[in-house]
Amino acid sequence: MTTEPLLGEWACLGVLYDRPAHGWAVARELLPDGEIGRVWSISRPMTYRSIDRLVERGWVEPRAEEAGEGGPNRTIVAATRAGRSRFRTWLRAPVPHLRDLRSELLLKLVFAERLGVDVSDMLDDQRRIVDALAAAMADPDDGDVVAMWRAESASAAQRFLARMGQDRRGQAPSGEPALGDPT
Repeated sequence: MTTEPLLGEWACLGVLYDRPAHGWAVARELLPDGEIGRVWSISRPMTYRSIDRLVERGWVEPRAEEAGEGGPNRTIVAATRAGRSRFRTWLRAPVPHLRDLRSELLLKLVFAERLGVDVSDMLDDQRRIVDALAAAMADPDDGDVVAMWRAESASAAQRFLARMGQDRRGQAPSGEPALGDPT
């Protein structure tokens, strides 16, 4: 399988990164009100399909079976060493497209927090990418709604990333006190 994993596959792998689970437990976390699903949600059938694709890639593997509640046995799957390695690489890579920041970057940040992974370098790289995109979109033609949308999206991303820098370092990038600092 040579195609890049879909975001739902990364989400499933992230859920399984540090704790084996059966498909339904993964699907619960990816429901819209689940810990991860509030960022990226997928249906139960898509969760099972994503897990199957991760097994095909060799990134998760069956570990055990347990009796289901009123149904067939449940297969417990866990991330393999190769799967965990690929996930860490993905987690630490900036998102190249502005259109994917809301979903992919936010998913990476939620997993980094959950797993205790330092993504400061990735965020610095992400800031450089967004700054370059914002500079390329500066002063869009007032009649081009797509260009205006992209420019505003880039500006919002810059503000978000600056705030992430404040939260991580305790001070604003410009040297001003961070939000909430008494100074």
